Amino acid sequence: MSRVPFAADVLGRHRYAYVLLAVAAGGPRLAALLYERGDILAAYTDKSEDFARTFIDSGTYGFIPGVPSAYTQPLYGFFLIPIYWLSDRSWLAVGLAQIAVAVVTAWLVFEIGRRVASDRVAVGAALLATLHPYLVWHDVHLNREILDHALAAAVVLLALLAAERGLSLWWPAFVGVGLGVAILGNARLLLLPLVLGAWLALRQSGVRALLALLIVPTTAAVVLAPWVVRNEISVGCPAVTTDSRALWKANNLNTYGVLDRGGWIDDVPPFPGSPPSPQDAGAIYQRTGRIVRVDECAQMRFYRDEVVDFWREHPGEKLRLAGQAARLFWQPNVLETEGRPGAGTWQDTARSVVEPAFMVALYLFGAIGLFVLPRLFTTLAVVLLGYQTLIAMLFAGATRYRVPWDFLIAVLAAAGIGAIAARLRRKSQHYEAPSSNAGR
Repeated sequence: MSRVPFAADVLGRHRYAYVLLAVAAGGPRLAALLYERGDILAAYTDKSEDFARTFIDSGTYGFIPGVPSAYTQPLYGFFLIPIYWLSDRSWLAVGLAQIAVAVVTAWLVFEIGRRVASDRVAVGAALLATLHPYLVWHDVHLNREILDHALAAAVVLLALLAAERGLSLWWPAFVGVGLGVAILGNARLLLLPLVLGAWLALRQSGVRALLALLIVPTTAAVVLAPWVVRNEISVGCPAVTTDSRALWKANNLNTYGVLDRGGWIDDVPPFPGSPPSPQDAGAIYQRTGRIVRVDECAQMRFYRDEVVDFWREHPGEKLRLAGQAARLFWQPNVLETEGRPGAGTWQDTARSVVEPAFMVALYLFGAIGLFVLPRLFTTLAVVLLGYQTLIAMLFAGATRYRVPWDFLIAVLAAAGIGAIAARLRRKSQHYEAPSSNAGR
């Protein structure tokens, strides 16, 4: 009897679910893309876009031709380069590519749900995750979170497979590879290989536990190595990103007040007497054609030291910032900053009414799901969401930093809804049974 390949078997048995999820993920996003077509490439673009455009024009990955930079996480720029090159920077090509990523993410969430619950719960989880109001809009604009979301789901699926198939050491290696790629998109995940390595190790014993603990971070480091070495050679320091100024903007005496009045960390006043950042130098070049030389490695070390000094000298203020960050991270309504797009329009209504209604329901049903799903998944979800919360408390909290991981809550919520529905069915059957007997 011939074996059916795993992927073909999955697609064959669940093709209707895959089609449903593709339509659910793609349809609303396509509508959002067409509505926003004039702003996709014109407003609120990620600085990775500058890197991608410079690379296509000059072969240099940075803000300025001939001046390599590491002032951003590289993955989203790598994603944009072939799209821009093939389409001549078309808003439609970018939007469709990102919609395709969103569809794949929905499929990954479905596969996660299938491994911890029924197919029905899995479909519900994927629908909740992909119809998230914030993501439907956010996913078609230039932002790195579109890749963060897909890679987060891939890492969780790989971690579950690694835990299920504990005799194989290949799966912890796959987890590490997934994490390495994810870190190239989001440096906040830098410590996550250690966390997931420990989580897998606790599910093993003896030598295999030690190997799992070592394999995950080691393979992640192997994936990161080419980029880090490139930065050592071309920029002057080994780093995933040299942008520690962002960390400083989230950790100084002005930060709390700026965020409290509705600003964002980009609105924090610059450090007195600080030289232009690499991004500032890029803006100067775009305006004037003049190249301003910047030592971004020295700036990285300077701002990093300033952050450590702030933590040491102002622990009370840091605790206050940490509490603020946790609140902004978990609040159900979208963080509304002063310069937000669509201020005063229906988009604000969606941020303050639609999104919080969706998230409050997701939180409530997700809390029920914690008591329904297997401990394998619930512990993983709690560990990952806890890690993201702690990192937000170190840096800054915002809706866009949480939403790539909201699919974990969606899986829990779908299980919670399923448990409530099953309980109601049992009660209904219980009340119907005596009535049937009485009629005989």
